[in-house]
Amino acid sequence: MRAIKKIIVHCSATREGQDITADTIRDWHVNERGWSDIGYHYVVELDGTLKIGRQVERTGAHTVGHNADSIGICYVGGVESDGTTPKDTRTDTQKLSLLNLITVLKSMYPDAIVYGHRDFSTKACPSFDAKKEYE
Repeated sequence: MRAIKKIIVHCSATREGQDITADTIRDWHVNERGWSDIGYHYVVELDGTLKIGRQVERTGAHTVGHNADSIGICYVGGVESDGTTPKDTRTDTQKLSLLNLITVLKSMYPDAIVYGHRDFSTKACPSFDAKKEYE
């Protein structure tokens, strides 16, 4: 079993209200990037539905240099309707699903710290301060 020290929150960097699925993200990762599977362990879709991506036992492909000891979660959205400006577009149901998932993961991995992808990158992802929100 992998030693999980980080829970890293991402956004799909899709337009506000753009309803994509975990299967769409999997297709991008597998068919466009040539990866073996979706890079995230969990995806929170626009309606708050939680989908399992990559199995937690497998190392993710979501944060360069931090995949071995982390779980990656992606919510659908993160960009204004212009397609470029970062924005916290989480719906109320996405916020609740994220909170519930992170609460469960923290009970399973009590030493894990929640971060946003932006804590390890120059990107705005996930378009809000996940570390502060979930501390």
